[in-house]
Amino acid sequence: MKKLVILSIALFCLGVQLFAQTESLPIEKSKLHNYEVKHAFEVESLVPMFLTGGYHFAVCYRYDKFRFRASVINGGDYDAEPAGLKNSKDDFKRYYQPSPGFFLGYNVWKNLEVYTFLELHTFEIEQKSSGLKKDIHSTDFGGGISYQFFIGKRFYLQPGLHLYLRSDKSAQFNQTTYNIPNADFAPVFRVGYRLWSKY
Repeated sequence: MKKLVILSIALFCLGVQLFAQTESLPIEKSKLHNYEVKHAFEVESLVPMFLTGGYHFAVCYRYDKFRFRASVINGGDYDAEPAGLKNSKDDFKRYYQPSPGFFLGYNVWKNLEVYTFLELHTFEIEQKSSGLKKDIHSTDFGGGISYQFFIGKRFYLQPGLHLYLRSDKSAQFNQTTYNIPNADFAPVFRVGYRLWSKY
């Protein structure tokens, strides 16, 4: 978890630097900015998931300031348990199994996006001491904020923060009951490409 946070922060700083350099370049008055697009199709991925043996893919459509996104995630060996704000347990690990998600966002300023989401997660819970594993199905909802740092016209980096909320769920491991945290707070880092756009 610490390595992913450090990686996300480092990539965020890189994106900020690249954005600052891009903004400092002289721009023709007639040239439109990428945030002024009226329609766009994009594909993107949470790249840290590939570093943990998993995957993440998303397809996005932007209409004026609104942005719709559908995704699927498999976290591989990424342990989501430390992201829990309450009831996080040191003697358990929690892994993302293949799960779909749906997002609705709004660009409040330039490429700064706030959004809400619904994700139908399947978590694999592992008890460290015994190696026992059980699945918990959870409907997560919440919100996030992120910024698209474009490098050129199509490629972008999109760091952000997510707050996941869920109802009570539990699993029984011998004499121990695991309760999934009701909230997770986590940094995210997406890499994306704008396939098509219309101004």
